Amino acid sequence: MRKTDLSMGQSDEGEEINLTPMLDVVFIMLIFFIVTASFIKESGIDVNRPDAPVTETKPEDANILVQIRANDEIWIDRRLIDPRAVRANIQRLHAENPQGSVVIMPHKKSTNKMLVTIMDASRSAGVYNISIADQR
Repeated sequence: MRKTDLSMGQSDEGEEINLTPMLDVVFIMLIFFIVTASFIKESGIDVNRPDAPVTETKPEDANILVQIRANDEIWIDRRLIDPRAVRANIQRLHAENPQGSVVIMPHKKSTNKMLVTIMDASRSAGVYNISIADQR
């Protein structure tokens, strides 16, 4: 009986946990993740930001602002305009400022028909630089 007690005591003192293989595996995994992380490219869009600071627009560089309200009313220069007179108003404003473009701000509830009507009127007035902006 004493022999079994000694054999049990010897087994506890003689065995140690060897951590070297575990550390080797951890270092190999660390190297693997570092190497693979440098090759992963996340998808996205490259944005080109302008270098020049943003300045205020000069009155001669001002755009022709056309607003379309929810009930399809057309407003140019804070005046209510008849849809048949849009071309003439854009032509007059473009003659005053040939560098300006037409910026259309449709309301979310306005119809696409009115938007296309204004775009057609702008093109027939000789303005081909047309932008669509969101109302805030």
